[in-house]
Amino acid sequence: MSKASIKLPLFTALRDSLREGYSLATLRGDLLAGLTVGIIAIPLAMALAIAVGVAPQHGLYTGIIGGLIIALAGGSRFNISGPTAAFVVILLPITQAYGLGGLLLVTGMSGVILLVLGLARMGNLIQFVPYPVVMGFTAGIGIVIATLQIKDFLGLQNVGQHESYLDQVQALASALPSVQLGDTLVGSATLLVLIGWPYLTRRIPGHLVALLVGSLLAVLLLQLDLQVSTLGSRFSYEIDGITHPGIPPFAPQWLLPWTLPGADGTPLQVNFNLLRELLPFSLAVAMLGAIESLLCALVADGMANTRHDPNAELMGQGLGNMIVPFFGGITATAAIARTATSVRSGARTPMAGVFHALVILLAVVLLADLFAYLPMASLAAMLLIVAWNMSEAPHVLHMLRIGPRQDVWVLLICLALTVLFDMVLAVGVGLLLASALFIKRMADLSQGAKMPRHQHLALSELPDSVALYQINGPLFFAAADKALSAMSRFDEGIAFLAIDMQAVPSMDMSALVMFEKALRDLDRREIRVYLIGVNASVRLKLKRAGVGALRGRRHYVANPDRVAELIRQQLADDDNASAKS
Repeated sequence: MSKASIKLPLFTALRDSLREGYSLATLRGDLLAGLTVGIIAIPLAMALAIAVGVAPQHGLYTGIIGGLIIALAGGSRFNISGPTAAFVVILLPITQAYGLGGLLLVTGMSGVILLVLGLARMGNLIQFVPYPVVMGFTAGIGIVIATLQIKDFLGLQNVGQHESYLDQVQALASALPSVQLGDTLVGSATLLVLIGWPYLTRRIPGHLVALLVGSLLAVLLLQLDLQVSTLGSRFSYEIDGITHPGIPPFAPQWLLPWTLPGADGTPLQVNFNLLRELLPFSLAVAMLGAIESLLCALVADGMANTRHDPNAELMGQGLGNMIVPFFGGITATAAIARTATSVRSGARTPMAGVFHALVILLAVVLLADLFAYLPMASLAAMLLIVAWNMSEAPHVLHMLRIGPRQDVWVLLICLALTVLFDMVLAVGVGLLLASALFIKRMADLSQGAKMPRHQHLALSELPDSVALYQINGPLFFAAADKALSAMSRFDEGIAFLAIDMQAVPSMDMSALVMFEKALRDLDRREIRVYLIGVNASVRLKLKRAGVGALRGRRHYVANPDRVAELIRQQLADDDNASAKS
């Protein structure tokens, strides 16, 4: 076996970019991009960790460890990895049922699955997920995320987390009388800055300005005795028996995920039954991680005119998610918004992702005390913008107007199932529906019918005992009956049948059985059959099925001219035989 055949698809983007040379200008572009994206990623990482039910530092650890490893090991030059909004709807129920320990175990297991997908060269997986399915569950995730942020945005009290979306909406509606003026003002101010800042300038990240405005407003309102929930009032950590508000000002520390608490607050009891329970969640996380990362890499390639290695990207994502739980990080994957910002900020190589991780690390070590003053309403406002961008509402409405009706129904069903139940069910049902629609459309393309002989000039002068049957399109289980049914309904006077199969690219087992039956019926009626233009692969399948040429009864011919020649010869032979008798 050659070395090339056993080489693992790891670190390909880094190797390819460094092979082209790493100049001072490249370093400057990567540094600027890493700084810009790192600043944006810090509040988002904390907000997303809170959204999945864990302390904010776990989101930061994800950006540091996951972002660093995936950037170095992956197959995309530009992907920026960390916690992403798409995972909220999957990870939150895991946290509720199995606690932080269970969530980190799922992350590690999903990493193993992604690594196996990369080793199995399944990087083109994204091509097999139809666009209406992706759009449907993505829009549904956006709706769920936005709904979950209403509580902190308005400062609602005693809402809690509910498994059912409808129960969550009902709880929010019941809690509306507890709206806090301070939280609502801070959230609204942050949201207005996030919406309006890009119209002023894009040189300074709007997230940074919005958080600054929200934090200053929160300080002012607290001075006026208006209640405003902050990260420090919601979360705390303990050192030497002393409790401190906010997040610990330390770099990620090595830990064993299975020693962390489950949903009941006690350490997990890791055994086969627990791993079996977590496996479906791990498969769902791995599937979504693959889709998100490969989509992100495609977007980055379109922006920078580059090509990524999909298998290396899956392996990089897998390696990152296998390691990140041992440092307290949750599921990581590439984020389109952060990646696009990195490309626009001048990123040239995967080192931009490395610098982004280092920026987050420095912020944790140096600025952790300041994070305690971040208003929860401001973080919720940021996620509302993320949810809006993720849902692509204007694009979805446009597709609802112009898309084929069946595809629109697939989109709406996926969206509804994601919101009302979960994304795994939505994707599964969406893929089944999309597959059924594809089968129906392919079946509609496959047709078989009796044709007038003059369609082929060579057959036009033959007697009426000659018939022409034409089959178009692939012959498979959903199309074979329709395409072949008319073959057995010819008049009694037919002695020769030419079957034009030049437009039949493939045939499956169901079609082989039906086709063999139809030909045997023709044999019993002593009708001579001429199969025109059968391609090599279909002919091989027919031969294996025992549907070969029969001397004097069945012939494979290249074109209608050869059919006419053989039929004339047979008619002449029949006339001579009659004359002798």
